Amino acid sequence: MADGKNAKHTLKMLLVGDSGVGKSCLLQRFSDGTFTHSFMPTIGIDFKVRTVPIEGKEIKLQLWDTAGQERFRTITAAYYRGGHGVVLVYDVTDQNSFSHIKIWMKGIEQHASQGVNKILVGNKADMDDKRGQELAEKYGIRFYETSAKTGQNVDDMFLLLAKEIKHRVIDPMGDEPEEPQATSSSPKVDLTSSKDSQPQASGGCCGK
Repeated sequence: MADGKNAKHTLKMLLVGDSGVGKSCLLQRFSDGTFTHSFMPTIGIDFKVRTVPIEGKEIKLQLWDTAGQERFRTITAAYYRGGHGVVLVYDVTDQNSFSHIKIWMKGIEQHASQGVNKILVGNKADMDDKRGQELAEKYGIRFYETSAKTGQNVDDMFLLLAKEIKHRVIDPMGDEPEEPQATSSSPKVDLTSSKDSQPQASGGCCGK
């Protein structure tokens, strides 16, 4: 795993979705290669960093894990503006979390930057989930089934989204990612430095 010293570019990706769908576990699996069965809901915002090589360039990924509980929606909305990509996560065994994707998509449309890259993820996968594929096609975005427990498709999903963001914000602009254009008046949050943007608290993992 790269240490990030040679990374010239930083891309910011958010994970959103209901509480308990496994966002923290996906983040832990991708950033640390580990998994835990214990579950502690994320309080506010948590984040990790991983640097990866993409098409010959070292890219530092700032991965922000947002709380799924409704009382934290305002905090989550404030972080949309600085993001280059959003991972929408639901639990394939939880119909409510799937139904609520439309609510999370509405939040992205209201608060995220224009042209932000999105991907839909059905986590805790143990079967083909045709619902997810159909919903992704409706929104015109990609769909992945993942398992944070086994690692199924986790790296592939994050790296594909990072590659798509790179093509949109780095390659056309040379050395610097373009600054996203906000679609709402939500407060600007600087996500470029982990020292300046400390998460309010950390969360735990759950599910497969």
